[in-house]
Amino acid sequence: MHNQGSRNHSFITEFILLGFSRNPRTNWILFFLFLFLYLFTVLGNGLIVTLIRVDARLHTPMYFFLSILSLLDLSYATTTVPQMLVHLISKNKTISYAGCVVQMYIFLTLGITETWIFAAMAYDRYVAICHPLHYVVQMSQTLCVLLAVSSALCGLICALVYTVFAMNLPYCGPDEINHFFCEIPAVLKLACADTSLNDQVDFILGFILLLIPLSLILASYIRIFTAILKIRSTQGRIKAFSTCASHITVVTMFCVPCMIMYMRPGSEASPDDDKKLALFYNVISAFLNPIIYSLRNKDVKRAFFRLFGMSEDAQ
Repeated sequence: MHNQGSRNHSFITEFILLGFSRNPRTNWILFFLFLFLYLFTVLGNGLIVTLIRVDARLHTPMYFFLSILSLLDLSYATTTVPQMLVHLISKNKTISYAGCVVQMYIFLTLGITETWIFAAMAYDRYVAICHPLHYVVQMSQTLCVLLAVSSALCGLICALVYTVFAMNLPYCGPDEINHFFCEIPAVLKLACADTSLNDQVDFILGFILLLIPLSLILASYIRIFTAILKIRSTQGRIKAFSTCASHITVVTMFCVPCMIMYMRPGSEASPDDDKKLALFYNVISAFLNPIIYSLRNKDVKRAFFRLFGMSEDAQ
């Protein structure tokens, strides 16, 4: 154990990110796979943001939150994937101490903001289905902006707490992070100090930042399903349910792996499992979100055809 003077991280100035494999052939295959996923993520999410911005018919609270979700997914993937692609084909797999801290902070900020945006989206669906006559008044532009700004502030503040607690520990070697980016659970394994306090902080913050939004989402959907069951026409039920199905799918794909990753003690985690979980909420969900939302959504499809000057009969 090092003395208190070593707490200024004087021992480590950079980390080595081990990534997925030491086999060059495997890495090249992964490079092209993740390059495709990343380009599609940028294109898909960028297209959704553009469609919502240029089409006046999509200037509603639901699409306002969807455009924020797409921006978050785009930023989320960009925080980690370009660096991962470089490391897959390069012999130099290092990241500076400062670079690691910045990546960790931005990644957490975006992830925490996203969980609260999911809650705002669920509330929007609740008002639309359970109180349709009051929808325009209740989901005012002011409320939508307030929900978005408070989600971002929560992300900025809580990510700072996470990052400060993690990087305040002494890191004196080894310097190899068994992960493809600087994520807190992987970095904490390198600390040459007791991380039980960090595990407690991670659990408490995980509880606040995952379980509270998820319980709000669950409460909204219990109300929504109760209201849907009261709709007499089958077609009406299907239409009401289809507007919620995309959201439920996306929330599950993002939040369940996050809960497993951030709410269990670090000692129980295997690096390979961590990498797979992180891929799911970092790369796969950002890639699938545009597909899930656009394939199930006639408004987005219509906006797409209008943008490119195609007739709606082409659908």
